[in-house]
Amino acid sequence: MPEKRKLNLVVHCGGYRVDRGEVERVATPEGTRSWVPIPHRELLELVERTLRFQQYEVVDQQHALARDGARYFGLMHVQPKKKKDRSEDSGTVVGVRNSNDKSFPAGLCLGDAPFVCDNLVFSGDVTLTRKHTTNVRRDLPNLVDRAMGQLMDLRFDQTRRITRYRDAPLGDAEAHDLLIQALDARVIPNAKVPKVLEQWRRPAHEEFEERVLWSFYNAFTEVMKGTNLFTKPRTSQALHGVLDPFAGLPRREVA
Repeated sequence: MPEKRKLNLVVHCGGYRVDRGEVERVATPEGTRSWVPIPHRELLELVERTLRFQQYEVVDQQHALARDGARYFGLMHVQPKKKKDRSEDSGTVVGVRNSNDKSFPAGLCLGDAPFVCDNLVFSGDVTLTRKHTTNVRRDLPNLVDRAMGQLMDLRFDQTRRITRYRDAPLGDAEAHDLLIQALDARVIPNAKVPKVLEQWRRPAHEEFEERVLWSFYNAFTEVMKGTNLFTKPRTSQALHGVLDPFAGLPRREVA
């Protein structure tokens, strides 16, 4: 049996956690000729079928709604049925996003959830469509299939990133410089700087006491637990944009 861990879905800014049944009961508003909303349930079920087809097993999932159900975010901890590349200290989480108030397009994101703590950051983000256009429901299966393929490519980048971060020594002066770059990239607000430094100097988890980039990364993710789940994909990618070059990885632009 695959190892199961509990996801920690932290919801803020008016969001609230719900069970699967509540997601399925959310009413979808009437569309127009140019705007066709996607039911949250339909998108979630399609992603699950695609994962099963690609030989991934969902071992845990959590769901959140906001704005009276108009916005949805789901997390699924997934593992390959063939356990060839399971990481010791990190799990793969697929995030599913959807809105029926025109606030953001439907999309998928790939998450990195270390097993030693409940931190969650996103390694990649794939938008299914620019907006809920006329033919989006007709095209949705192909969109999800293509997006899932992109996410699985990102999973290999994620594995390489973790290895590079763990192999990159980091001193205090370098950590302070990276912290300023993270502020400039709007990864965290000024008020959270002392908390990141505290986690770097005195980590909450002994696994991160080694003075390497991986420990510094987890200092951020520990503090980022309380950030808005619906905007976390962007802030996660901004953090990678700051740290990746230090680990010898190419810088990725963040929208």
